[in-house]
Amino acid sequence: MDIVEKIQQLKKEKNAVILAHYYVRPEVQEIADYIGDSFYLSKVAVDLKEQTVVFCGVSFMGESAKILNPNKIVLMPDMHADCAMAHMADKETIQKMRETYEDLAVVCYINSTAELKQYADVCVTSANAVKIVRALPQKNIFFIPDKNLARYVAEQVPEKHVILNQGYCPIHEKMKVEEVKKAKEMYPQAEVLVHPECPESVCQLADYIGSTSGIISYATKSDCQEFIICTEIGVRYELEKQNPEKHFYFTETEPVCEDMKLITLEKILEVLEQEENTVQISDELRTHSGKPLEKMLELAR
Repeated sequence: MDIVEKIQQLKKEKNAVILAHYYVRPEVQEIADYIGDSFYLSKVAVDLKEQTVVFCGVSFMGESAKILNPNKIVLMPDMHADCAMAHMADKETIQKMRETYEDLAVVCYINSTAELKQYADVCVTSANAVKIVRALPQKNIFFIPDKNLARYVAEQVPEKHVILNQGYCPIHEKMKVEEVKKAKEMYPQAEVLVHPECPESVCQLADYIGSTSGIISYATKSDCQEFIICTEIGVRYELEKQNPEKHFYFTETEPVCEDMKLITLEKILEVLEQEENTVQISDELRTHSGKPLEKMLELAR
C-alpha cells in the first residue's frame, strides 16, 4: 500500500476530510477533498459533515477553520507553517485608529492571526474585500494587515477613506516589475494576471487583478492561450489541470511560499496516524475572533 492509499484509508477510518490551499505542493492538492483560496475554504469549513479536518495550509487557516467549527478536530500537518503577514498589525495601532476616527470600521484580511481578528469589525479575503468594504456603512476603513490589498480596495471603492497599515506578503512584495516586463517581452501575446497583494507597480502592468480563484477563473474563461501569472507558483497545478491546452509562465524569480511547501504527504499521513498538531483556540478568543469571520460570510453571500 503506497502513501496515498494509506492516507485515503485513514481518512475513512477517522471520518476525516482534507482541505488544501492552492499554494501547497501539487501532490498535496491532488489528494485533497477540497482545494481553494482562503474564502472558498472558509465557506467549505462551515458545512463539513466530517468530524476531523486536516488543513493543508498555514496556521491562520487552521485557526479560522477551528473558530468556525469549534466542535471539530482541526489538524495541521506542520505547525510551523506560518504566514509572516498574519502578524503584521497590532492592537495598539487599532485602538489608536478607533480613537482618531469616529466613523471607522476595522477590516481585517483573513490572512491574519486569531489574536488580531478579535479586534476587527469584519474579515475579508482577496476575493470578497471590495464587495464587503463597499457594503459597510462606515466612511473610514482601517484595513489590516496588507497595505497592497488595501490600496487595491481603495482604488475600487473611492467613496471610502481607506487607511493603510504597513503589512505585506513577503512573496508578492518581492515581485519585480522588470521581471514581469521581461516575461511580457518573451511572450508578447500573454495576458498578465496579478494578485492584489502585489505592489502597485506590478498591478499597473496587469490585464486582470484578482484573487487566486479569480485568476484561475479568468484564465479558464479567456480566449487567450498564454498567461503570465503574478502570484505564488502553487497555483500552476490548478491552472494546468483546468486548462491543459493553455500555457502559464511565471517570473524569473519564481514566487515560492516556503511555509506552504512545508506540507507534505508524509506529514499528512503522520498527522492522521498520530492525531497530534491539533488547533487549540480558547472559548473567549473563539467568540471574539469568530464575530468578524461570521460577519464576512454574511456580507459575502
